[in-house]
Amino acid sequence: MAGKKSKKELEKKVKGLPSNAHITGAGEVEHQIITDTLRENYMPYAMSVIMSRAIPEIDGFKPSHRKLLYTMYKMGLLKGNLIKSANIAGQTMKLNPHGDAAIYDTMVRLSRGNEALLHPYVESKGNFGKAYSTDMECAASRYTEAKLAPIAEELFRDIDKDTVDFVDNYDATMKEPSLLPVTFPSILVNNNLGIAVGMASNICSFNLQEVCETTIALMKDPEHDILSTLKGPDFPGGGQLIYDRELLQKIYETGRGSVKVRAVYSYDKSNNCIDVTEIPYSTSIEAIISKVAELAKAGKVREINDIRNETDLQGLKITIDLKRGTDPDKLMNKLYAMTPLEDSFGCNFNVLIGGVPQVMGVAGLLDEWVAFRMESVRRRTYYDLSKAKERLHLLKALEKILLDIDKAIKIVRETDAEDEVVPNLMIGFGIDKVQAEYVAEIKLRHLNREYIVKRLADASDLEKMVEELEETLKSKARIRRIIIDELGAVAKKYGQPRRTQLIYATDIEEVQVEEAIADYPCTLFFTREGYFKKITPQSLRMSGEHKLKEGDEITQTVETSNTKELLFFGDRCNVYKSRVADFKDTKTSVMGDYIPAKLGFDEGEGTRYMAVLTEYTGYMLFFFENGKAAKVEMSAYATKTNRRKLIGAYADKSPVVAMFYIPEDTEFVLTATSGRRLLVHTGAIAAKSTRNTIGVLVMTLKGKHYLQSVQPYVVGSLTKENRYRTKTLPAAGAMPQAEDFGEQLTLL
Repeated sequence: MAGKKSKKELEKKVKGLPSNAHITGAGEVEHQIITDTLRENYMPYAMSVIMSRAIPEIDGFKPSHRKLLYTMYKMGLLKGNLIKSANIAGQTMKLNPHGDAAIYDTMVRLSRGNEALLHPYVESKGNFGKAYSTDMECAASRYTEAKLAPIAEELFRDIDKDTVDFVDNYDATMKEPSLLPVTFPSILVNNNLGIAVGMASNICSFNLQEVCETTIALMKDPEHDILSTLKGPDFPGGGQLIYDRELLQKIYETGRGSVKVRAVYSYDKSNNCIDVTEIPYSTSIEAIISKVAELAKAGKVREINDIRNETDLQGLKITIDLKRGTDPDKLMNKLYAMTPLEDSFGCNFNVLIGGVPQVMGVAGLLDEWVAFRMESVRRRTYYDLSKAKERLHLLKALEKILLDIDKAIKIVRETDAEDEVVPNLMIGFGIDKVQAEYVAEIKLRHLNREYIVKRLADASDLEKMVEELEETLKSKARIRRIIIDELGAVAKKYGQPRRTQLIYATDIEEVQVEEAIADYPCTLFFTREGYFKKITPQSLRMSGEHKLKEGDEITQTVETSNTKELLFFGDRCNVYKSRVADFKDTKTSVMGDYIPAKLGFDEGEGTRYMAVLTEYTGYMLFFFENGKAAKVEMSAYATKTNRRKLIGAYADKSPVVAMFYIPEDTEFVLTATSGRRLLVHTGAIAAKSTRNTIGVLVMTLKGKHYLQSVQPYVVGSLTKENRYRTKTLPAAGAMPQAEDFGEQLTLL
């Protein structure tokens, strides 16, 4: 391996050499270990992104947010009028070197006009775009104006009292705070998204009042049930949060998980349209409209005439025009399942704690915030104590002067040199240099007893203050009480009702979304051996004879449409469910689909009957050899799930002779092996809801005779049909006579 030569070493060799000089080692290949190179070049970048850009800290801010807000604070924008955003962005560049465009984008997201935050920190005027729209972009910074919102005062309270550390800016010409001394857990109050290198952070927002109440409760009782006070995320755009206690409990404990949020809508009956006024925070108007339009174009949603964006100054609004007769609630349930009108927000509570990224639950984050806030309050208390002691120390000098004001005046008057005044006062009254400087700077008009007495009264108050502050510094309980009081004040002053409604999963109607099925006429053919064909009318007109398996024949021919349901009854008391649309259009020249193989019948199981239906209404009729008939309601075959096979479809106590699906009651002709025939109206047979009912006796049979066949009765096929009817069941029927059938009997 060739020896390593650093860039500086090569520069030293090259420097000062003529252009045609020979350089030793020029052209040689230098070998490097790739892992070392990657580590040296990539790790600093990765750490910079994690530590200084993408991951928020315990105060709830990333460096870009903090630099912008602190600049606005130093510009005096907590009070006064709004100023041009371009001015703010320019001033912020003293702390943030990433350019005015990036700074302005940060300000836009923090603004009230953008509606990205539950509690915006920036008051805005002008077009700041909308977080819920990708098309509604903000105006240029030279057109918009901004200032700090009132709640921003809680971000900087007592920042000048050494509550947080200050560090140099990027060129060491200014100081900036490393954290902001926020008086409430802003890390949970406003949502925060950041994508770093190898990790990310996505913190949802919670209601300010609920967060403050939860923090107070945890400070009083570490075993507090967080869900009892922190109901769930509260998003800026509102919407409906599908409440799942177990899921929220997991998020609160681990800091990871996802919650489902759905849009809020209302139905305008007069215009027959749906108005969507709140959408999930994680989507946009354009994404929703695009997806709904795509579904309508593909024919998967047929109830919609038009969809458009009607968002205006009144707020967000998506209007969906409906076709006549459409149920708006059912349509929205379908759209919730198929579009971003219901979306998930993935939670990843990744926060920098002491410079280390950590994924923490709600309790952990609040504990860290309380520890941070306690340190800020302790430092503020120490600062106030130091200032009070300094002030008290000065007032002690006034107390001594009060004893002899004339002496003080005499010392000043009789001192020849100005720089000897302070030393002479120190000697004359026994005070230190700081006190003597203070006395020497007192105005002549203040050298009266009234002024000094008032100042001494202040000294008495200061002594009490010093005593209180010293007690506070010694007691963690007092500091915690201060934090609790501040949280209560913030909740009372800035709290607002929840924007995101809570709905329970049990209250939501489950919708089974299926692909839209093309509706067109077709004719179904079903054979005795179990072969099935679906042929369109056009193909049927152009086709010849059916191709069938040798010895097979068509037993059922049904003219229907492609949207119908199919039930295939097997010869082992099972029924298999399917749809006409599940089969491809074919021709008479093919044998068709073999149903036992297509639907997965049991081994050796054959087919008996095909029922074609639209809804599970009407009845299934089963006629058995023992003369019994079972009338089963079709609802008995309906299932809430997509079960394809149902066992016990009919009784197995006696061999089944025939089965029929009838939408409504009708008449059948029953024929026994004895030759007797019986005309039965199914209305006389009681319907059962149990599939495998053994039925009721309808035809009495003598000897070894049994029911041989059953056919639907065609009106007029029997000349004397009353001979075969009976008032009561069961009945034996009647023997046929020639005149009952006209020519039919003579032809046999």
